[in-house]
Amino acid sequence: MQNLAPIALFVYNRPEHTRRTISYLQKNLLADESRLFIFSDAPKTDDDKLKVEQVRQLIKETTGFKSVKIVLRKENLGLANSIISGVTQLVNEYGKIIVFEDDLLSSPYTLQYFNEALTRYATEEKVMHIGAYMYELADKKLPQTFFFRAATSWGWATWARAWKDFEDDVDVLLNQFDKHKTDQFSINGTMNFWKQLTGFKAGKNDSWAIRWYASIFLKGGLTLNPSTSFIQNIGNDGSGVHSNKENMYQVRIAKKAVTKFPTEIKEDQQAYAAIKHFLKNRKGSLLKRGLRFVKQLQVKYLVKK
Repeated sequence: MQNLAPIALFVYNRPEHTRRTISYLQKNLLADESRLFIFSDAPKTDDDKLKVEQVRQLIKETTGFKSVKIVLRKENLGLANSIISGVTQLVNEYGKIIVFEDDLLSSPYTLQYFNEALTRYATEEKVMHIGAYMYELADKKLPQTFFFRAATSWGWATWARAWKDFEDDVDVLLNQFDKHKTDQFSINGTMNFWKQLTGFKAGKNDSWAIRWYASIFLKGGLTLNPSTSFIQNIGNDGSGVHSNKENMYQVRIAKKAVTKFPTEIKEDQQAYAAIKHFLKNRKGSLLKRGLRFVKQLQVKYLVKK
């Protein structure tokens, strides 16, 4: 496979998560033919300095790729600005990109999946995003890959032609929604995407991902997804700046390569129904929700302590 997409890996202050993420990436088919760019954000506080330095020492020893280029930020950009800046830089140079954060374990076939999809849909304007993560869905009769409206952010890829439509101004995005679009955007109210978007406006989160999904949705775009996840997120252990401690999104990583891609460029209704069912039931009973809330409070208390 020629002309492979560059890989952007965004890291901060979690050396063990970063080590595991890189270790799994190194085991990917096509890793030794891929260019890896590691963006290391600068510490936000004095408390972060030691961990950031540990991460930086670790990434300097990274091998197993065609090339490794490290970008050490001199000032703290924060996750959103770091990703937006890094993605923009690389898509402008290479025309496409594969994006990882520091808490993602990948299947050996993840890079192969990304690159094949990037090539296959390179000129399909409606296809704007390729996701590698997928929930543990109950419907086991779904096709290997399918199109869906929402964009997952745990391992993804895109093209310069799609990224040019990324709108970072939340007011521009919000002004384009009406009641019907809000319901469609939120998968008929089963996921808090609208709350995330208004939460960004209110300064309650610093999400680039919700603005990217909103940009895709308002453009009428689609995202390609696997029915079996190629990514396992290990960041939902309370260690991340932007994550809680929870296990509802745990999955089994795919052990086989994708051999079939959709030929018709439209949202898969069977997959939509399966995802909607998962989202509607993912939090479980009231008891389970209460226990999860208590655990999250415990983690936050221990972190502060």
